[in-house]
Amino acid sequence: MTLSARQLRELMADNGLHPSRALGQNFVGDPNTVRRIARLASIGPGDRVVEIGAGLGSLSLALAETGASVTAVEVDRYLVPVLRSVVADAGVAVVEGDALHLDWQELLAPPGPPWTLVANLPYNIATPLVADLLDEVGAIGRMLVMVQREVGERLAATVGDPAYGAVSVKVAYWASARIAGRVPASVFVPQPKVESVLVAIERHPRPAVDPQVVPAGDLFALVRAGFAQRRKMLRRSLAAFGVDDGVWEAAGVAPSARAEELDVAAWGRLAAAIASPVVAR
Repeated sequence: MTLSARQLRELMADNGLHPSRALGQNFVGDPNTVRRIARLASIGPGDRVVEIGAGLGSLSLALAETGASVTAVEVDRYLVPVLRSVVADAGVAVVEGDALHLDWQELLAPPGPPWTLVANLPYNIATPLVADLLDEVGAIGRMLVMVQREVGERLAATVGDPAYGAVSVKVAYWASARIAGRVPASVFVPQPKVESVLVAIERHPRPAVDPQVVPAGDLFALVRAGFAQRRKMLRRSLAAFGVDDGVWEAAGVAPSARAEELDVAAWGRLAAAIASPVVAR
C-alpha cells in the first residue's frame, strides 16, 4: 500500500507538519506514479535500495513492495518520526541525515551487490549530489532520480544537445544516462511550478577515460575551464593550460572548437595530450 494525496494531507495535518520550501519538499501523492518509479528502477527481491528524500514514505512503500531491501534517508527531523511510523510494517530502515554529508561508506556497508539509488531531489542539491555520488560512492551502481526538467536534461545531455555542459561530461565519464520518463506536477503535494523528469543513470564498469592516463581531477579541471567560457574557442578558453599546436594535433581536436562540441572521449584525448611529455611544445 502507498499513500494518496488525501492521505498525505491528513498525515501532515494530524502531525502539525507543513512542507518546507527551504528543503524543496514536494511529496508524491499518487500510488500509480510511485509504483511506476519502482518499476523503472528495475528492482526486486535481493536488491539493495537507498532512497534519498523519503519524505512521508509514499515512494518508500512502493519500493518495499518490490521485495527489495530499502534504506530511506530523510534530512527533516520533524518528518522522521512520522516516516518511521508509516514504513515500519514494510521493513524499511530509516536514517536521519543530510545526503550531502552522510558517511556513505558506513551507510552502504557491508560490501555486496551494487546498490540502486532512488531519489526525489530538490533543485538546489540535485546536480552536486549526483556528481558527488558518481565521484565518491562506487557502491551505487544505478540511480533513478526525479529532478526538475532542466536539471535532468543537463544530466542526460550529449554533444549537440542545448543542455550539454560540464556536468554532462562528468556523468558520461562515470555512467550512461537517459531521461526515463516525465512526472506531472499534479501528482505532488504541494504542486510545484516546475516540470519534473526521471533520469536513469547506470555506472560504467570503468571510467570513460583511463584515470591512469589522465587523473579525474585533471580532466575535470580542463572541462570546467572550457565550459566556463563556452562561447569562446578552446584555444582561448584553455589558454592557461599552455595548449599549443602539437597538443591540438595529438588530441585530434580543432583549436577553433568550442567546449560543447567535445564528448568525454575528446576531452580525455585533449587532457592526455596536455599531460604527455612526448607531445612537442
